[in-house]
Amino acid sequence: MSALRESLGFLTSRLRQVGIFVALILIVLLFQVLTNGILLEPQNVTNLVVQNSYILILAIGMVMVIIAGHIDLSVGSIAGFIGAVAGVMMVHWGWAWWLAIPACLLVGALVGAWQGYWIAYVGIPAFIVTLAGMLIFRGLTLITLKNQQITPFPAELRALGGGFLPDISGGTSVLEWLTVILGVGATVALLIQALKERRIRKKFDLENEPMAWFATKTTFVALLMLIITFLLASYRGTPVVLIVLAVLVIVYTALMNNSVFGRHTYAIGGNLHAAELSGVKTKAVTFRLFVNMGVLAALAGLVFTARLNSAQPAGGTGFELDSIAAAFIGGAAVQGGIGTVAGAMIGGLIMGVLNNGMSILGLGTDYQQLIKGLVLLLAVGFDIFNKNRSGGGGSTIGKRFKLRTSPPATSESQAPAGTKDQAKDRPVPVSAAKPE
Repeated sequence: MSALRESLGFLTSRLRQVGIFVALILIVLLFQVLTNGILLEPQNVTNLVVQNSYILILAIGMVMVIIAGHIDLSVGSIAGFIGAVAGVMMVHWGWAWWLAIPACLLVGALVGAWQGYWIAYVGIPAFIVTLAGMLIFRGLTLITLKNQQITPFPAELRALGGGFLPDISGGTSVLEWLTVILGVGATVALLIQALKERRIRKKFDLENEPMAWFATKTTFVALLMLIITFLLASYRGTPVVLIVLAVLVIVYTALMNNSVFGRHTYAIGGNLHAAELSGVKTKAVTFRLFVNMGVLAALAGLVFTARLNSAQPAGGTGFELDSIAAAFIGGAAVQGGIGTVAGAMIGGLIMGVLNNGMSILGLGTDYQQLIKGLVLLLAVGFDIFNKNRSGGGGSTIGKRFKLRTSPPATSESQAPAGTKDQAKDRPVPVSAAKPE
Protein backbone atom coordinates (compact mmCIF):
# COMPACT_ATOMS: atom_id res chain seq x y z
CA MET A 1 0.00 0.00 0.00
CA SER A 2 2.88 2.35 0.79
CA ALA A 3 4.39 1.71 -2.66
CA LEU A 4 1.06 2.53 -4.29
CA ARG A 5 0.73 5.72 -2.24
CA GLU A 6 4.28 6.72 -3.10
CA SER A 7 3.62 6.14 -6.82
CA LEU A 8 0.37 8.13 -6.68
CA GLY A 9 2.16 10.99 -4.96
CA PHE A 10 4.85 11.02 -7.61
CA LEU A 11 2.32 10.92 -10.46
CA THR A 12 0.39 13.78 -8.88
CA SER A 13 3.52 15.90 -8.73
CA ARG A 14 4.29 15.04 -12.37
CA LEU A 15 0.74 15.47 -13.64
CA ARG A 16 1.80 17.55 -16.66
CA GLN A 17 4.27 15.02 -18.10
CA VAL A 18 2.22 11.91 -17.31
CA GLY A 19 -1.07 13.44 -18.50
CA ILE A 20 0.25 14.18 -21.99
CA PHE A 21 1.39 10.60 -22.55
CA VAL A 22 -1.85 9.16 -21.18
CA ALA A 23 -3.83 11.52 -23.43
CA LEU A 24 -1.97 10.23 -26.51
CA ILE A 25 -2.74 6.61 -25.57
CA LEU A 26 -6.42 7.37 -24.97
CA ILE A 27 -6.77 9.25 -28.28
CA VAL A 28 -5.13 6.37 -30.17
CA LEU A 29 -7.44 3.83 -28.52
CA LEU A 30 -10.49 6.01 -29.21
CA PHE A 31 -9.78 6.36 -32.93
CA GLN A 32 -8.76 2.72 -33.17
CA VAL A 33 -12.29 1.83 -32.06
CA LEU A 34 -14.05 4.52 -34.09
CA THR A 35 -12.19 3.61 -37.29
CA ASN A 36 -12.75 -0.14 -36.83
CA GLY A 37 -9.04 -0.85 -36.50
CA ILE A 38 -7.88 1.15 -39.55
CA LEU A 39 -5.81 3.60 -37.49
CA LEU A 40 -3.21 1.04 -36.40
CA GLU A 41 -2.97 -0.87 -39.66
CA PRO A 42 0.69 -1.07 -40.78
CA GLN A 43 0.19 1.09 -43.88
CA ASN A 44 -1.65 3.78 -41.92
CA VAL A 45 1.00 3.86 -39.17
CA THR A 46 3.62 4.43 -41.85
CA ASN A 47 1.50 7.20 -43.35
CA LEU A 48 1.19 8.80 -39.91
CA VAL A 49 4.97 8.97 -39.60
CA VAL A 50 5.56 10.32 -43.10
CA GLN A 51 2.68 12.81 -43.12
CA ASN A 52 3.62 14.39 -39.80
CA SER A 53 7.40 14.26 -40.05
CA TYR A 54 7.87 17.90 -41.10
CA ILE A 55 5.57 19.12 -38.30
CA LEU A 56 7.58 17.10 -35.78
CA ILE A 57 10.82 18.58 -37.13
CA LEU A 58 9.41 22.09 -36.74
CA ALA A 59 8.13 21.24 -33.25
CA ILE A 60 11.69 20.50 -32.07
CA GLY A 61 12.86 24.00 -32.89
CA MET A 62 9.59 25.61 -31.83
CA VAL A 63 9.64 24.14 -28.33
CA MET A 64 13.18 25.48 -27.83
CA VAL A 65 12.05 28.95 -28.90
CA ILE A 66 9.02 28.76 -26.59
CA ILE A 67 11.14 27.56 -23.66
CA ALA A 68 13.20 30.74 -24.07
CA GLY A 69 10.01 32.80 -23.86
CA HIS A 70 9.64 33.63 -27.57
CA ILE A 71 7.44 32.54 -30.47
CA ASP A 72 8.03 32.05 -34.20
CA LEU A 73 5.15 32.65 -36.60
CA SER A 74 7.28 32.48 -39.74
CA VAL A 75 8.33 28.81 -39.86
CA GLY A 76 5.62 27.80 -42.32
CA SER A 77 6.54 30.57 -44.74
CA ILE A 78 10.25 29.75 -44.37
CA ALA A 79 9.54 26.07 -45.13
CA GLY A 80 7.60 27.06 -48.25
CA PHE A 81 10.35 29.48 -49.31
CA ILE A 82 13.07 26.84 -48.93
CA GLY A 83 10.97 24.43 -51.00
CA ALA A 84 10.84 27.06 -53.74
CA VAL A 85 14.61 27.65 -53.50
CA ALA A 86 15.22 23.90 -53.72
CA GLY A 87 13.03 23.73 -56.83
CA VAL A 88 14.97 26.51 -58.54
CA MET A 89 18.33 24.98 -57.61
CA MET A 90 17.61 21.39 -58.61
CA VAL A 91 15.11 21.71 -61.45
CA HIS A 92 15.95 25.04 -63.10
CA TRP A 93 19.66 25.29 -62.37
CA GLY A 94 20.39 21.56 -62.46
CA TRP A 95 22.25 21.38 -59.15
CA ALA A 96 22.98 17.93 -57.72
CA TRP A 97 20.91 16.98 -54.67
CA TRP A 98 23.99 16.62 -52.45
CA LEU A 99 24.91 20.22 -53.22
CA ALA A 100 21.41 21.72 -53.15
CA ILE A 101 20.41 20.30 -49.74
CA PRO A 102 23.30 21.89 -47.76
CA ALA A 103 22.76 25.12 -49.72
CA CYS A 104 19.09 25.17 -48.71
CA LEU A 105 19.99 24.54 -45.07
CA LEU A 106 22.47 27.43 -45.29
CA VAL A 107 19.74 29.69 -46.66
CA GLY A 108 17.55 28.64 -43.73
CA ALA A 109 20.35 29.53 -41.30
CA LEU A 110 20.71 32.97 -42.94
CA VAL A 111 16.97 33.54 -42.66
CA GLY A 112 17.11 32.57 -38.98
CA ALA A 113 20.09 34.87 -38.45
CA TRP A 114 18.18 37.75 -40.07
CA GLN A 115 15.26 37.33 -37.70
CA GLY A 116 17.46 36.55 -34.70
CA TYR A 117 19.39 39.79 -35.18
CA TRP A 118 16.25 41.94 -34.98
CA ILE A 119 14.99 40.02 -31.95
CA ALA A 120 18.20 39.59 -29.94
CA TYR A 121 20.24 42.69 -30.73
CA VAL A 122 17.71 45.30 -31.84
CA GLY A 123 15.16 44.26 -29.21
CA ILE A 124 12.03 43.97 -31.35
CA PRO A 125 9.62 41.36 -29.86
CA ALA A 126 9.77 37.97 -31.57
CA PHE A 127 6.04 38.07 -32.25
CA ILE A 128 6.42 41.19 -34.41
CA VAL A 129 9.62 40.09 -36.18
CA THR A 130 8.32 36.65 -37.08
CA LEU A 131 4.91 38.01 -38.07
CA ALA A 132 6.75 40.27 -40.51
CA GLY A 133 8.85 37.27 -41.55
CA MET A 134 5.71 35.25 -42.24
CA LEU A 135 4.60 37.90 -44.74
CA ILE A 136 8.07 38.53 -46.19
CA PHE A 137 8.94 34.91 -46.93
CA ARG A 138 5.46 34.07 -48.19
CA GLY A 139 5.91 36.91 -50.67
CA LEU A 140 9.40 35.69 -51.60
CA THR A 141 7.97 32.21 -52.18
CA LEU A 142 5.44 33.58 -54.66
CA ILE A 143 8.11 35.69 -56.36
CA THR A 144 10.54 32.76 -56.61
CA LEU A 145 7.94 30.38 -58.04
CA LYS A 146 6.16 33.06 -60.10
CA ASN A 147 2.89 31.57 -58.84
CA GLN A 148 3.66 28.24 -60.52
CA GLN A 149 4.72 24.91 -59.05
CA ILE A 150 8.09 23.35 -59.84
CA THR A 151 8.32 19.61 -60.46
CA PRO A 152 9.71 16.89 -60.68
CA PHE A 153 12.58 16.55 -58.21
CA PRO A 154 15.47 14.05 -58.28
CA ALA A 155 14.78 10.59 -56.86
CA GLU A 156 17.39 11.12 -54.12
CA LEU A 157 15.46 14.07 -52.71
CA ARG A 158 12.12 12.28 -53.03
CA ALA A 159 13.56 9.49 -50.89
CA LEU A 160 13.98 11.99 -48.04
CA GLY A 161 10.25 12.60 -47.87
CA GLY A 162 8.78 9.24 -48.85
CA GLY A 163 11.59 6.68 -49.24
CA PHE A 164 12.34 3.60 -47.15
CA LEU A 165 15.50 1.87 -45.98
CA PRO A 166 16.48 -1.09 -48.20
CA ASP A 167 14.86 -4.46 -47.51
CA ILE A 168 17.76 -6.77 -46.61
CA SER A 169 15.51 -9.82 -47.02
CA GLY A 170 14.86 -8.97 -50.67
CA GLY A 171 11.11 -8.91 -50.14
CA THR A 172 10.92 -12.63 -49.36
CA SER A 173 10.12 -12.27 -45.65
CA VAL A 174 6.86 -11.35 -43.94
CA LEU A 175 8.73 -8.81 -41.79
CA GLU A 176 11.37 -6.37 -42.98
CA TRP A 177 14.35 -7.50 -40.92
CA LEU A 178 16.36 -4.28 -40.97
CA THR A 179 13.44 -2.54 -39.29
CA VAL A 180 13.20 -5.33 -36.72
CA ILE A 181 16.92 -5.06 -35.94
CA LEU A 182 16.76 -1.27 -35.59
CA GLY A 183 13.60 -1.38 -33.47
CA VAL A 184 14.86 -4.05 -31.08
CA GLY A 185 18.24 -2.31 -30.84
CA ALA A 186 16.57 1.01 -30.03
CA THR A 187 14.39 -0.65 -27.38
CA VAL A 188 17.40 -2.28 -25.70
CA ALA A 189 19.31 1.01 -25.80
CA LEU A 190 16.34 2.78 -24.20
CA LEU A 191 16.19 0.24 -21.38
CA ILE A 192 19.93 0.48 -20.73
CA GLN A 193 19.81 4.29 -20.71
CA ALA A 194 16.83 4.35 -18.34
CA LEU A 195 18.55 2.00 -15.88
CA LYS A 196 21.79 3.98 -16.15
CA GLU A 197 20.05 7.29 -15.40
CA ARG A 198 18.21 5.78 -12.43
CA ARG A 199 21.46 4.39 -11.02
CA ILE A 200 23.20 7.76 -11.41
CA ARG A 201 20.36 9.62 -9.69
CA LYS A 202 20.42 7.12 -6.84
CA LYS A 203 24.19 7.42 -6.52
CA PHE A 204 24.03 11.19 -6.05
CA ASP A 205 20.91 11.00 -3.85
CA LEU A 206 18.73 12.91 -6.31
CA GLU A 207 14.94 12.70 -6.51
CA ASN A 208 14.01 9.47 -8.25
CA GLU A 209 10.85 7.81 -9.52
CA PRO A 210 9.23 5.17 -7.31
CA MET A 211 10.36 1.73 -8.40
CA ALA A 212 6.82 0.56 -9.17
CA TRP A 213 6.17 3.51 -11.49
CA PHE A 214 9.62 3.27 -13.09
CA ALA A 215 9.15 -0.41 -13.91
CA THR A 216 5.63 0.13 -15.24
CA LYS A 217 6.57 3.12 -17.38
CA THR A 218 9.74 1.57 -18.80
CA THR A 219 8.01 -1.72 -19.63
CA PHE A 220 5.12 0.07 -21.30
CA VAL A 221 7.38 2.28 -23.43
CA ALA A 222 9.48 -0.72 -24.47
CA LEU A 223 6.37 -2.67 -25.50
CA LEU A 224 5.08 0.35 -27.40
CA MET A 225 8.34 0.63 -29.34
CA LEU A 226 8.25 -3.07 -30.20
CA ILE A 227 4.64 -2.81 -31.41
CA ILE A 228 5.51 0.17 -33.65
CA THR A 229 8.52 -1.78 -34.94
CA PHE A 230 6.29 -4.75 -35.82
CA LEU A 231 3.76 -2.53 -37.60
CA LEU A 232 6.43 -0.76 -39.66
CA ALA A 233 8.18 -4.04 -40.50
CA SER A 234 4.86 -5.51 -41.65
CA TYR A 235 4.49 -2.92 -44.41
CA ARG A 236 7.53 -1.50 -46.21
CA GLY A 237 9.99 -1.07 -43.37
CA THR A 238 11.55 2.08 -41.92
CA PRO A 239 10.90 5.43 -43.64
CA VAL A 240 14.08 7.42 -44.25
CA VAL A 241 12.54 10.48 -42.61
CA LEU A 242 11.96 8.47 -39.41
CA ILE A 243 15.72 7.93 -39.13
CA VAL A 244 16.28 11.67 -39.65
CA LEU A 245 13.69 12.45 -37.00
CA ALA A 246 15.14 9.95 -34.52
CA VAL A 247 18.62 11.47 -34.89
CA LEU A 248 17.20 14.97 -34.35
CA VAL A 249 15.32 13.89 -31.21
CA ILE A 250 18.41 12.23 -29.71
CA VAL A 251 20.70 15.16 -30.52
CA TYR A 252 18.36 17.92 -29.35
CA THR A 253 17.31 16.06 -26.21
CA ALA A 254 20.98 15.74 -25.25
CA LEU A 255 21.55 19.40 -26.18
CA MET A 256 18.72 20.67 -23.97
CA ASN A 257 19.46 18.36 -21.03
CA ASN A 258 23.24 18.10 -20.93
CA SER A 259 24.74 21.25 -22.45
CA VAL A 260 25.42 24.79 -21.27
CA PHE A 261 23.35 26.11 -24.17
CA GLY A 262 20.34 24.07 -23.03
CA ARG A 263 20.63 25.23 -19.43
CA HIS A 264 20.94 28.83 -20.58
CA THR A 265 17.83 28.46 -22.75
CA TYR A 266 15.79 27.29 -19.75
CA ALA A 267 17.29 30.05 -17.61
CA ILE A 268 16.29 32.76 -20.09
CA GLY A 269 12.72 31.51 -20.25
CA GLY A 270 12.49 31.06 -16.49
CA ASN A 271 13.75 34.52 -15.53
CA LEU A 272 15.47 36.70 -18.11
CA HIS A 273 16.74 39.29 -15.62
CA ALA A 274 18.16 36.66 -13.27
CA ALA A 275 19.84 34.92 -16.22
CA GLU A 276 21.52 38.19 -17.23
CA LEU A 277 22.73 38.78 -13.67
CA SER A 278 24.09 35.23 -13.60
CA GLY A 279 26.31 35.90 -16.58
CA VAL A 280 24.25 34.25 -19.32
CA LYS A 281 24.81 35.88 -22.71
CA THR A 282 21.10 36.16 -23.37
CA LYS A 283 21.40 37.95 -26.72
CA ALA A 284 23.79 35.35 -28.13
CA VAL A 285 21.61 32.46 -26.94
CA THR A 286 18.48 34.03 -28.45
CA PHE A 287 20.28 34.66 -31.74
CA ARG A 288 21.43 31.02 -31.93
CA LEU A 289 17.93 29.77 -31.14
CA PHE A 290 16.49 31.52 -34.18
CA VAL A 291 19.37 30.44 -36.42
CA ASN A 292 18.63 26.87 -35.32
CA MET A 293 14.92 27.42 -35.98
CA GLY A 294 15.73 28.60 -39.50
CA VAL A 295 17.78 25.46 -40.21
CA LEU A 296 15.03 23.15 -38.92
CA ALA A 297 12.40 25.07 -40.90
CA ALA A 298 14.56 24.60 -44.00
CA LEU A 299 14.85 20.87 -43.31
CA ALA A 300 11.08 20.62 -42.82
CA GLY A 301 10.56 22.46 -46.11
CA LEU A 302 12.84 20.00 -47.91
CA VAL A 303 11.01 17.00 -46.40
CA PHE A 304 7.61 18.43 -47.32
CA THR A 305 8.69 19.30 -50.87
CA ALA A 306 10.30 15.87 -51.31
CA ARG A 307 7.13 14.13 -50.17
CA LEU A 308 4.95 16.05 -52.64
CA ASN A 309 7.62 15.98 -55.36
CA SER A 310 6.61 19.57 -55.99
CA ALA A 311 7.44 23.10 -54.81
CA GLN A 312 4.12 24.92 -54.51
CA PRO A 313 3.20 28.58 -53.90
CA ALA A 314 1.02 27.56 -50.94
CA GLY A 315 3.61 25.19 -49.48
CA GLY A 316 4.03 25.44 -45.72
CA THR A 317 0.73 27.23 -45.09
CA GLY A 318 -0.41 26.60 -41.52
CA PHE A 319 2.75 24.75 -40.45
CA GLU A 320 3.49 27.39 -37.83
CA LEU A 321 0.13 26.80 -36.12
CA ASP A 322 0.57 23.02 -36.03
CA SER A 323 4.12 23.25 -34.64
CA ILE A 324 3.12 25.79 -31.98
CA ALA A 325 0.15 23.63 -31.02
CA ALA A 326 2.41 20.56 -30.80
CA ALA A 327 4.77 22.39 -28.42
CA PHE A 328 1.98 23.63 -26.14
CA ILE A 329 0.05 20.36 -26.15
CA GLY A 330 3.35 18.65 -25.36
CA GLY A 331 3.69 20.55 -22.10
CA ALA A 332 5.58 23.74 -22.96
CA ALA A 333 4.59 26.60 -20.66
CA VAL A 334 3.10 29.76 -22.13
CA GLN A 335 5.38 31.87 -19.91
CA GLY A 336 8.51 29.99 -21.01
CA GLY A 337 11.09 28.08 -18.99
CA ILE A 338 9.28 24.72 -19.21
CA GLY A 339 9.12 22.15 -22.00
CA THR A 340 10.92 19.16 -23.49
CA VAL A 341 11.71 17.84 -26.95
CA ALA A 342 10.03 14.52 -26.08
CA GLY A 343 6.92 16.38 -24.97
CA ALA A 344 6.80 18.28 -28.27
CA MET A 345 7.03 14.96 -30.11
CA ILE A 346 4.08 13.59 -28.14
CA GLY A 347 2.13 16.79 -28.81
CA GLY A 348 2.88 16.50 -32.52
CA LEU A 349 1.74 12.88 -32.54
CA ILE A 350 -1.50 13.87 -30.82
CA MET A 351 -2.14 16.41 -33.58
CA GLY A 352 -1.20 13.84 -36.21
CA VAL A 353 -3.49 11.15 -34.81
CA LEU A 354 -6.34 13.65 -34.59
CA ASN A 355 -5.85 14.71 -38.22
CA ASN A 356 -5.51 11.15 -39.48
CA GLY A 357 -8.35 9.72 -37.43
CA MET A 358 -10.79 12.47 -38.34
CA SER A 359 -9.88 12.13 -42.01
CA ILE A 360 -10.56 8.39 -41.89
CA LEU A 361 -13.93 9.11 -40.29
CA GLY A 362 -14.72 11.54 -43.12
CA LEU A 363 -15.02 14.66 -40.97
CA GLY A 364 -14.73 17.90 -42.93
CA THR A 365 -12.00 20.46 -42.38
CA ASP A 366 -14.48 22.67 -40.54
CA TYR A 367 -15.00 20.13 -37.77
CA GLN A 368 -11.32 19.18 -37.78
CA GLN A 369 -10.30 22.79 -37.15
CA LEU A 370 -12.91 23.09 -34.40
CA ILE A 371 -11.73 19.96 -32.58
CA LYS A 372 -8.03 20.81 -32.87
CA GLY A 373 -8.71 24.29 -31.53
CA LEU A 374 -10.55 22.85 -28.53
CA VAL A 375 -7.71 20.40 -27.87
CA LEU A 376 -5.17 23.25 -27.91
CA LEU A 377 -7.32 25.34 -25.58
CA LEU A 378 -7.70 22.43 -23.15
CA ALA A 379 -3.95 21.77 -23.23
CA VAL A 380 -3.06 25.37 -22.36
CA GLY A 381 -5.85 25.47 -19.77
CA PHE A 382 -4.42 22.32 -18.19
CA ASP A 383 -1.00 24.00 -18.11
CA ILE A 384 -2.43 27.00 -16.24
CA PHE A 385 -4.36 24.72 -13.87
CA ASN A 386 -1.26 22.67 -13.15
CA LYS A 387 0.78 25.81 -12.45
CA ASN A 388 -1.84 27.17 -10.05
CA ARG A 389 -2.10 23.76 -8.39
CA SER A 390 1.65 23.61 -7.83
CA GLY A 391 1.75 27.17 -6.53
CA GLY A 392 -1.13 26.45 -4.20
CA GLY A 393 0.73 23.77 -2.29
CA GLY A 394 -0.59 20.60 -3.87
CA SER A 395 -3.51 19.18 -5.76
CA THR A 396 -6.91 18.06 -4.52
CA ILE A 397 -5.95 14.50 -5.38
CA GLY A 398 -2.77 14.75 -3.34
CA LYS A 399 -4.63 16.17 -0.35
CA ARG A 400 -7.35 13.51 -0.53
CA PHE A 401 -4.80 10.69 -0.40
CA LYS A 402 -2.57 12.62 2.02
CA LEU A 403 0.24 12.65 -0.49
CA ARG A 404 3.07 15.16 -0.18
CA THR A 405 3.76 16.53 -3.65
CA SER A 406 5.83 19.52 -2.58
CA PRO A 407 7.75 20.51 0.57
CA PRO A 408 5.64 22.36 3.13
CA ALA A 409 6.09 26.09 3.17
CA THR A 410 7.12 27.72 6.42
CA SER A 411 4.74 30.51 7.33
CA GLU A 412 5.89 33.74 8.89
CA SER A 413 4.09 32.85 12.11
CA GLN A 414 6.28 29.75 12.45
CA ALA A 415 9.52 31.63 11.94
CA PRO A 416 11.64 32.33 15.02
CA ALA A 417 11.23 35.72 16.59
CA GLY A 418 13.46 38.40 15.16
CA THR A 419 14.08 36.61 11.87
CA LYS A 420 11.26 38.12 9.82
CA ASP A 421 12.89 41.53 9.39
CA GLN A 422 16.29 39.97 8.81
CA ALA A 423 14.87 37.80 6.05
CA LYS A 424 13.40 40.83 4.31
CA ASP A 425 16.72 42.67 4.24
CA ARG A 426 18.90 39.67 3.46
CA PRO A 427 20.29 39.80 -0.13
CA VAL A 428 19.33 36.99 -2.47
CA PRO A 429 22.44 35.16 -3.74
CA VAL A 430 22.74 34.73 -7.50
CA SER A 431 24.84 31.81 -8.65
CA ALA A 432 27.16 32.69 -11.48
CA ALA A 433 26.77 30.55 -14.55
CA LYS A 434 29.80 29.77 -16.61
CA PRO A 435 29.65 32.00 -19.70
CA GLU A 436 29.92 30.40 -23.06
